[in-house]
Amino acid sequence: MFEQKHIDATDKPGFYRELAGQARGLLHGERNLIANAANFSSLLYHAMPEVNWVGFYFMEDGELVVGPFQGKPACVRIAVGKGVCGTAVAKRETQLVPDVDAFPGHIPCDSASRSEIVVPLEVNGEIIGVLDIDSPVKGRFDEEDRRGVEALAGVFVESVGQK
Repeated sequence: MFEQKHIDATDKPGFYRELAGQARGLLHGERNLIANAANFSSLLYHAMPEVNWVGFYFMEDGELVVGPFQGKPACVRIAVGKGVCGTAVAKRETQLVPDVDAFPGHIPCDSASRSEIVVPLEVNGEIIGVLDIDSPVKGRFDEEDRRGVEALAGVFVESVGQK
């Protein structure tokens, strides 16, 4: 059985390295997309300080559809190019949003969310979805978080046998 260890979040690079190691251990040997997304989102939700939503949206028929997550109920479908998640897909790059109220077209699924980071998940040149993390704290995510969350997204993509 997987046992999650407490990680010191004050050392961000160390925090993300340790969390990536825990994620690899948790997902080792399992290739199912939904099972890994469920466990991965739970791991991040419980390990990361000051977050209120962690989860996935996966591409289906040209739009993002909510996948496994931790947090309050979420928007079910998001069009490419709309909101932070849809913008991450359209631009094919991580969106680091210090203040969601200042983001044009932000889709407020949880009114408590104040900042957000969304990483597109790319497989063989195709975006298969996004990893989305929200915080009730403005400015919660910085460049160290961007690097760390992008590395974690890479661990997830590797876990499902996609590179």
